[in-house]
Amino acid sequence: MASPRLPSQIVEFNCKVMEEKLKNLGLKVNHHDENLRFLKSEINAIEEVCVDLAIKLGNYHTSAAAVATNDTSTEEAEQRTIRSILDQDNTAAALVCQLKVRYHERTSNMPLMKDILGFVATLGKVNDDNLSRVLAEYLGMDNMLALVCKTYDGVKGLEKYDKDGIIDKSSGVHGLGRSLGKILDGRFTVFCLENLRSFSGDVNIDDPQRKLILHRPRLPGGESPPGFLDFAVNMIHLDRAHLSCLTASGHGLRETLFYSLFSHLQVYKTRADIQCALPLINDGAVSLDGGILKPNGSFCLGYSKNIEVKFPVSLEVSSSPENITEMEEQVKLKNWEKERLLEDMKREEDLLKQVRELYSKKKQELMDYLTHPSLTQMSRDSPTSCSPATPGSNPFGAKSSHTRRY
Repeated sequence: MASPRLPSQIVEFNCKVMEEKLKNLGLKVNHHDENLRFLKSEINAIEEVCVDLAIKLGNYHTSAAAVATNDTSTEEAEQRTIRSILDQDNTAAALVCQLKVRYHERTSNMPLMKDILGFVATLGKVNDDNLSRVLAEYLGMDNMLALVCKTYDGVKGLEKYDKDGIIDKSSGVHGLGRSLGKILDGRFTVFCLENLRSFSGDVNIDDPQRKLILHRPRLPGGESPPGFLDFAVNMIHLDRAHLSCLTASGHGLRETLFYSLFSHLQVYKTRADIQCALPLINDGAVSLDGGILKPNGSFCLGYSKNIEVKFPVSLEVSSSPENITEMEEQVKLKNWEKERLLEDMKREEDLLKQVRELYSKKKQELMDYLTHPSLTQMSRDSPTSCSPATPGSNPFGAKSSHTRRY
């Protein structure tokens, strides 16, 4: 016997009630999804802070250990780098370095010399000898010995040409070389700060070193790959005088010179760490044990070169013990916050699962009702379920506008 057909008004009314319930459940699903996204972003932010603090603490302990076992001061390390530059005979860097160091009083007021800020090798320091060696090898001798000028006028003053385009050896840096009995051999590299394309992102103004805000590589779970230390551009330490050196547009050495040299070059502890992180490396990587992956994807294999000119290794402890204690307490606090957020995420995930299951169930009920409204209504017509929808009835517990109030 065929089931009785329900009036179209009742079917339409029931559908609207069921659709409204489905819509509300959909809003709850979106609400829990948004809560989870927010909690994940908060956890990611905490992890970023913890990684930064871990790097600072690691640098502190590395520097402290070096100070305890090595009597070489930062000043002596700088002098060693300068001596290594002076040893590069017949190069522009050796000549300019000689003029700046040995004939400072005579040449300090020359416009040509005043515009030269220094050399790549002397404008930054690092806190680890292995890092100094691998970064120097990555850049190569030409870049390490490159002159750094503040303006393009300074670059033009280094070399003059006659009407045929031949170098005038009696002027510029060539003329200064001849006055000292030196003849420059071959080409040399010059960086002009105001002509370099600067970093387009943000700088951490709360950091004394004004480090660049870069997005760390992340594994699918959100954590940094094993062995990742930092980006090379942020591992260069700048002296206070060099920190205050800004271009006309307000950009410092890190945003211009060192970003141009290193871009997003990543630094890892070992070659094995680089291998594991390959899918996350876009602009090359180096490791403290000598591994080099170029931005074009090529690996540098074999024995490391004996780089004569390296960045000075700063053995000074950059943070006071009081600051270290404060950072360690901050790490504990951040880890506690992360634990609380993970608990909140677990609750949200459970609620989301429940709401999604209910949503799927109600959606299926609606589809069944649209297909066979009479059969669906009869299946619901039991002592434990709502009564059939008839004029004046209240399906799904919906409140009727004609309900009497007491």
